[in-house]
Amino acid sequence: MSDFLQTWINTFQIPLLLAGIVVLALAAHFILIKILERITRKVPVLFESTLVRRCREPLRWIIILVVFMAVMPVLKIPTDVYGTIMRILSSAFIAATAWFLIRVVFVIEDHILSKYDIAAKDNLDARKIHTQMQFLGRLANVLIALVALAIILMRFERVQELGTSILASAGIVGIVVGFAAQRTIGTLFAGMQIAWTQPIRIDDVVIVESEWGRIEEITLTYVVVKIWDQRRLVLPITYFVEKPFQNWTRVSSDILGTVFLHVDYTVPVQNVREELQRILEANSLWDRRVSALQVTGTTDRSVELRALMSANDASDAWTLRCEVREKLIDFIQKNYPDALPRVRAEIGHAARDDDAQGFLPG
Repeated sequence: MSDFLQTWINTFQIPLLLAGIVVLALAAHFILIKILERITRKVPVLFESTLVRRCREPLRWIIILVVFMAVMPVLKIPTDVYGTIMRILSSAFIAATAWFLIRVVFVIEDHILSKYDIAAKDNLDARKIHTQMQFLGRLANVLIALVALAIILMRFERVQELGTSILASAGIVGIVVGFAAQRTIGTLFAGMQIAWTQPIRIDDVVIVESEWGRIEEITLTYVVVKIWDQRRLVLPITYFVEKPFQNWTRVSSDILGTVFLHVDYTVPVQNVREELQRILEANSLWDRRVSALQVTGTTDRSVELRALMSANDASDAWTLRCEVREKLIDFIQKNYPDALPRVRAEIGHAARDDDAQGFLPG
């Protein structure tokens, strides 16, 4: 029985040891997470719960890999196999560390953005910070991933030899890479320019490609505009550097709205002006800055009236315009139906012309 047990232990020694390592690492990870949760509860300023939520998974793999690398020298493994395993473990450790650092960037971003509410009415500063942090966070994550990949590749001898041969012909390679990466570098600089000069910000109201929408996302290479009907317009980030567009919230979100009416010359303009004032005063969307009714054009058949009103933002202005247009039309229909646009025809002159033609000779 003892011989069987000894044989069983010798056969499954390494799997049992590896299972024990995993259990030990998971226990250490559990204890560390509990400590971090207790710290974040006592010091809520310290990144709140996002630290534990975002870093839980990479920390688990880092601890497992550290325990594995610490126990590896104890195991009786051939030298060549040992070197390969350690190289794989160390590469995995670098990747897990990069993963952890990327999550830390997100934690810092969450912590900073939590202080700036983009849903507030006066959100100019919040939109500025959200735009900069979104761009800088993605740039930092790309740099972390590139550095980690470079470190991992340089740990393999064949890659080092390849790197040496590339450096030997660096002049030609540099020219080729320069031409190939010209557009990519231009895109990156365009993103940096937008992040700091900020012609657009997160939640800005813009008119692009004849579409009205809000800036929903800004990445290193493209911008997502959420159109009013829930569609998404995806544009290269260079678009906002190279082409003109309208930004309705560049300085502030307040905006003027207009309503145009075409009515007959008999319309009492002053009465319509007074009705516009009553409509605006009864509407909570009007911010009480601007209200006016003006005759802005005439044709041979009608008069053009322009109602001007102000609102806190583009969304309120749109709703206010629709309500004012509807109520002004209703007011004119009920009180001055003859002032609606119409076409006049003077039949009397035509009849006299016909009579005159009947008396013409022959």
